[in-house]
Amino acid sequence: MGDKNENLFKTALDELCSVLMRVDESRIDAACKMLAGAKQIVVYGCGREALQAKGFAMRLHHLGLPVSVVGDMTTPPLGAGDVFLASSGPGETSTVLTLMRVARAAGAKILLLTAQPESSAASLSDFMLLIPAQTMADDQGPEKTSVLPMGSVFEGALFLLFEVMVLKLKTMTGQSPEAMRSRHTNME
Repeated sequence: MGDKNENLFKTALDELCSVLMRVDESRIDAACKMLAGAKQIVVYGCGREALQAKGFAMRLHHLGLPVSVVGDMTTPPLGAGDVFLASSGPGETSTVLTLMRVARAAGAKILLLTAQPESSAASLSDFMLLIPAQTMADDQGPEKTSVLPMGSVFEGALFLLFEVMVLKLKTMTGQSPEAMRSRHTNME
C-alpha cells in the first residue's frame, strides 16, 4: 500500500478514535441498561445510519433481546416499557422526528443517537447518546472537520459504538458466545 493510502487510513482511524473517545462512557452504560430492561426494542435510522442500526438489531437479537426494525412486517406496536432507538446524526431527519412522536404517543421511551445535541430530535428524546462527529448537517465549508465525506465519520463511529454496546450488553445479560451463536440464522 502506498504512503498516500496509509495516510488516509491513519487519518480516518484517528478521526474515528477522536470521536469515540469523546462519547461519555457513563451514558453508554445508561443506554445499555435502558435497552436491557426494555420489553421491546425497535430501531430506526435513515440511509447509511439505517444499515448500522439494522446491524445492531441483529446483534441485539443474538443477545436474546426482543428487537425489531421499523419497516419490517413483523415489527410489533410500541407501548409502555418499550424503547425506540433512533439514529439521526443531523438531528433533523423528518422521518425520525415523525417516528419519535409516534413512539412517544404510544408510551415508549426514546433513545436517540445524534451528533447534534440542540436538534429537534434531541428535544424529543428521553435519553440522548451524543456522538460528536461530522454529519451531513456540518460537512461543508468551515464546519467540515473530516477527511471522510458527508456523514461517514458518524456512521463509522456508530458501528464501533454499537459493537462496544454489544460487549457491555453481553456482560449485563450474562450471554455466552455460544448462546449468541445459537441465535444466528441458519437461512443463509
